[in-house]
Amino acid sequence: MTPKSGVLLAGSCVAAIAAVGSIFELSSGNPELGGLITGVILALSVPLTGIFFYAAVLDARANQR
Repeated sequence: MTPKSGVLLAGSCVAAIAAVGSIFELSSGNPELGGLITGVILALSVPLTGIFFYAAVLDARANQR
């Protein structure tokens, strides 16, 4: 694993946590940041989770010996 793939994997984890938190906020009925902002965070964090994870896997595979 390279530092680049580690950073990408960490970004994937942060984005996944943001997505789960947004889902809980929206399901509570009264999101602290408002429904629109929380929905935007959710809409951005779901694809970013997959993109960062995929990029981390590609980088790790490219740097295997």
